[in-house]
Amino acid sequence: MEKNLIFTLEADSGWILKHRSDDELPLKRIAALLQSRLGADIHDTSLTKCRGILQTDDQEAAAKSIFEIVASLFPDEEGKGIFRLTVNESETTEEPDDEENDTPEAEGRQPVFERIEALVGVPEFQDLAEECRRVAPVLRRNKTVDTFTSRSYLLSVNDGYGLSTILVLFADLVEELDLYHFAANGRIVEVRIPAPSPKSGEDPFAQALTLLDRGAGRGRLICIDISEWMGKTSEKEFRDFLRELEFHTGENILFFRVPFVENNVLEGLYRDLNDQLYIRKLSIVPFGNAELETVADRMIRKKGFTMQADAWEVFRERLAEEKNDGRFYGINTVRKVVCEMLYRKQLRNAIDGVEDTLVKGEEILSLIANPDTMERTGMEMLDALVGMDEVKKQLLAIIAQIEAALEDKELETPCIHMRFVGNPGTGKTTVARILGKVLKERGILRNGSFFEYGGRDFCGRYVGETAPKTAAMCRDAYGSVLFIDEAYSLYRDENASTNDFGREAIDTLIAEMENHRTDLLVIMAGYTDDMERLMKGNIGLKSRMPYQIEFPNYTREQLYEIYISMIGKTFAYDEEFKDAVKAFFDKLPTSMIEKKEFSNGRYVRNLFERTWGKAVLRCQMAGEKCRTLKVEDFTLAASDKDFQEMMDKKKQIGFTG
Repeated sequence: MEKNLIFTLEADSGWILKHRSDDELPLKRIAALLQSRLGADIHDTSLTKCRGILQTDDQEAAAKSIFEIVASLFPDEEGKGIFRLTVNESETTEEPDDEENDTPEAEGRQPVFERIEALVGVPEFQDLAEECRRVAPVLRRNKTVDTFTSRSYLLSVNDGYGLSTILVLFADLVEELDLYHFAANGRIVEVRIPAPSPKSGEDPFAQALTLLDRGAGRGRLICIDISEWMGKTSEKEFRDFLRELEFHTGENILFFRVPFVENNVLEGLYRDLNDQLYIRKLSIVPFGNAELETVADRMIRKKGFTMQADAWEVFRERLAEEKNDGRFYGINTVRKVVCEMLYRKQLRNAIDGVEDTLVKGEEILSLIANPDTMERTGMEMLDALVGMDEVKKQLLAIIAQIEAALEDKELETPCIHMRFVGNPGTGKTTVARILGKVLKERGILRNGSFFEYGGRDFCGRYVGETAPKTAAMCRDAYGSVLFIDEAYSLYRDENASTNDFGREAIDTLIAEMENHRTDLLVIMAGYTDDMERLMKGNIGLKSRMPYQIEFPNYTREQLYEIYISMIGKTFAYDEEFKDAVKAFFDKLPTSMIEKKEFSNGRYVRNLFERTWGKAVLRCQMAGEKCRTLKVEDFTLAASDKDFQEMMDKKKQIGFTG
């Protein structure tokens, strides 16, 4: 006799976040195959977990089948302990308790309305819950509950901003209000409609329709991700799909999910869906820094800890680093950072032999990439930079001009945005980071944090996604520095594809730069020629960036000084070592260090890291700690085959770093 086997497949969060560049999160892909190949009823799929039920009498075979599916998608991860599976027999088909869900948004023992009211940053969903609460007794009294159950929902929300939580709470809500009762074998299913691909010959809607057509598929909340069909919802193929869905409204509650987009785009989607289905729309605006900090504080307090003020500074810096690659997963990323901090705190407690629940900044400082920014003043850091005398002089003059304008109320409010131009590795990013700190210390910026993105990070994948994405990235940086490297990649001439969203991103940036001209410092950086083309192609942009700072290539002497300063932060060395390094840099060909493509400071860092690597290997073989660098370490690094190949490349075509 077949039994219901409740399974939970978990994946290592670090591995998941490293694979977050995938178009679809790994567990979403796994869940789809578990449904199609094994007939699994998937309860829900989060960033790191997938839960569901299999009907089988062989628990061992079921586990083997699940791991075979995982291995078919990620063969290189087999045997590394990335995935963990638990399978339990159950005589009922109740959904398993989420014992590990430590988010404040999903306190399972609280009444559903208290849980919904406790949510952060979801006012439209809270309004929907209140609407349902008010209308429920009327619908029951008039025996017209079907007017509610036949309604579907269009939900605009980004990854990591509570989609799964909203679905669970809505299901709890309608059951508590006696408006709908779900089948026992799994209430919530999420499915993604793939992009149209005529060449494949496969029906992109097949999986969703299969879920609906099966008798066992009734009585569920089914969330259908239609992101890949944005801009195509008026096409015949999609309208035929909606016509099929009409027959199943009332049998299931349907949610259509898209990323957070502009309201006019969402309104267009609503009209297309509402032509055939009864739709209510709602949006979840991406959380700002204050909301994310509130979520983090709740998570930390629930674990019995509190944060000292300087620890929150580290948290904000760590969160900014998480956002700097253009991919951020909201609450999921906050949870990861909180776990990092609390683990580091408890490790410190274990080492010190104390029981202390107050997290201090110095205990978690190593979590951020640039801890020295928390320990020194901005001017101290600027003074310590090699080869920046002229840049520093220009910046101090600009700061004085801005301060004078802010103090004299009769003068026009200054626009503080800047252009940093120069070749790679000339210190543009480093100076921009320090400048934010200096401006905070001078009272010009209120936060002084640093947010770094590439130009194309501002562009969305779908119509209507770019403007809100760009606006959200600017909002994060209010009171701080928004540094845009390779900003010229946003520019496309009049012959560019209409599907390119760079123009839209620039227009949104210009509006933000104007509206927050004294509370946001936008610094665009790149090659001199490319930046000039960007400004010529966008006159409104140039007029809002009155300051340009040029970063020249480093001289041989400056490259040597940078290398020695890097070494001196970590290792000891002798005069013989210094002489060898000096001789190496003195022999660098002029043709190489004057090239546009020469990577300057990055070239030095590559050489430093290679020297460090040689020293570590030597010390490991000798069974000693690596504290001192020797001439042989540098000589081996400089003559390394890979490094020599890079040197040869530089001599021929330049080095891009």
